[in-house]
Amino acid sequence: MPTAQEQFDELCFYTLAHGQPEFIHQHAVDAFAAQLADESTKPITLVFALIGLYLHAEQGFTGRQVQLAHMRMAAHRKTWHKPALVKSCGTLTVADALAAAPGPARDAAIRAWATDVWAAWHERREEIIALSRSELGVG
Repeated sequence: MPTAQEQFDELCFYTLAHGQPEFIHQHAVDAFAAQLADESTKPITLVFALIGLYLHAEQGFTGRQVQLAHMRMAAHRKTWHKPALVKSCGTLTVADALAAAPGPARDAAIRAWATDVWAAWHERREEIIALSRSELGVG
């Protein structure tokens, strides 16, 4: 059975070859990073993932818009406070996204996965919204 990392790598082949301007790859990257976050995860990785998931799930940002937001955030500061980890990081996984047929079904599965992971981080929602407001003026 492939590991989560191997499944994510396979999904990345799909998302990076997608060719759509939405850049759905960003949603997969953010969902994977937030879902597998642990004590060794870098603060910038988790903060960017959670803000990306928030922007997608609640603000309707495309992956490309999230990518641009990450670039703006990186230009503002170099150090980030790591949010406290949550106990559960969602019920959907990279395997669920990968199991969907390529095309609209898989794209929808990636979006659903990203939204599910964001919902699992609800304990940190206000913290992430405040950070999004201060760094991007969004929220």
